[in-house]
Amino acid sequence: MVRFEGDDLRGARFDRVDLRRAELHACDLSESRLKGVDLHGVVMRGVELVDVRIDGEVEALVVNGVDVAPLVEAELDRRHPDRAAMRPSDPEGFRHAWTVLQRLWEGTVLRARRLDPGDLHVSVDGEWSFIETLRHLVFATDAWVRRAIMGDPAPWNPLDLPWDEMPDLPGIPRDRTARPSLDEVLALRLDRMATVRAVVDGLTDETLAAETVPPAGPGWPPPEPFPVRKCLLVVLNEEWHHRQFAERDLDVLGGWAPPPTG
Repeated sequence: MVRFEGDDLRGARFDRVDLRRAELHACDLSESRLKGVDLHGVVMRGVELVDVRIDGEVEALVVNGVDVAPLVEAELDRRHPDRAAMRPSDPEGFRHAWTVLQRLWEGTVLRARRLDPGDLHVSVDGEWSFIETLRHLVFATDAWVRRAIMGDPAPWNPLDLPWDEMPDLPGIPRDRTARPSLDEVLALRLDRMATVRAVVDGLTDETLAAETVPPAGPGWPPPEPFPVRKCLLVVLNEEWHHRQFAERDLDVLGGWAPPPTG
């Protein structure tokens, strides 16, 4: 076992490091930033969690003996009434969820258009810019709908943008230097949204319950069968959360927001 005892590692960067089953004792992690980190099965005792922010998938999070995950889910549903629609169980539910997302994204794009075009390439707090967010959603659709469900082994566009932690895979683009205009990336985005619309409009109970036929060759997702339901839920999840991230960053950039209702 590698041991670090009394070492000063302030400001160190750990990138793609395997820390499974590591033990941290009397360590100062104040002001640390963890991104894309797998914390399954982590146990923390005698810790001080003050002014801590956690954004991600939270399940079975027990704090001082209380599973707080259901409380968080209920509060998020209360704050965002459309959120419950992102957990559909039948074809009509998926069609409704996609209609909701299309409506919400129309408002977000309207906010973005009111910014200076250069601001749409600005990263807020190290996160993706607005343009990069749209590019990533094109990738998500290409991966989980055009590749996994529709069987295209290489559906990629040069502007596709995988998530940062994904290992490089042959044939999948990852150009972080590209600076397409909003209209250019929206044309691509709207094409992919129309593809999802066609898929959900054609869903039946049988096709929703089926598994995908693995496409030939390597890629993402891996060439293995997946439940169609899971593929579509991944897309809904990506669309919902990345729109929220985009709205959060537009607040910082000064994008116009509609007045509150009610």
